[in-house]
Amino acid sequence: MLELEPEADTATEEYPAPATARLLQLRGIGPEFASVLYAEAFFRSFSNRRQVACYAGLAPSPWQSGAMDREQGVSKAGNKRLRVTMIQVAWLWLRHQPASELTRWYEERVRTNGGRVRRVMIVALARKLLIALWQFSSAGVVPKGAVLKAA
Repeated sequence: MLELEPEADTATEEYPAPATARLLQLRGIGPEFASVLYAEAFFRSFSNRRQVACYAGLAPSPWQSGAMDREQGVSKAGNKRLRVTMIQVAWLWLRHQPASELTRWYEERVRTNGGRVRRVMIVALARKLLIALWQFSSAGVVPKGAVLKAA
């Protein structure tokens, strides 16, 4: 019987996809999170940051009626697995990247208020972080203040 060689996969453990390899350079992002982010979002091409946030379901959903302008929170119409992963990554980002601009932004807003505000703001941080990670994986723009792993 003739044995066929398996097709060469461009994204294996030995040769990760370029976006996954870039994400692995950041402290606080391991191989599982990097592969989920790549598999769920970064394999696509997005034109702008709004498309990235909408795809993840982390975009704001405004409501307007006459003179009333209200925010209803995030739309939750996007990829649930990506949204949940980004919230987990956001909590880890706070722990592993304490000097980053995103962490300082988060801590500045929750300094006086605790409890529910922390949970609401972590979703906002997840949106900002998703956009920053998308820019890092696609264009190599390192998030401000982020620390890369030692080589």
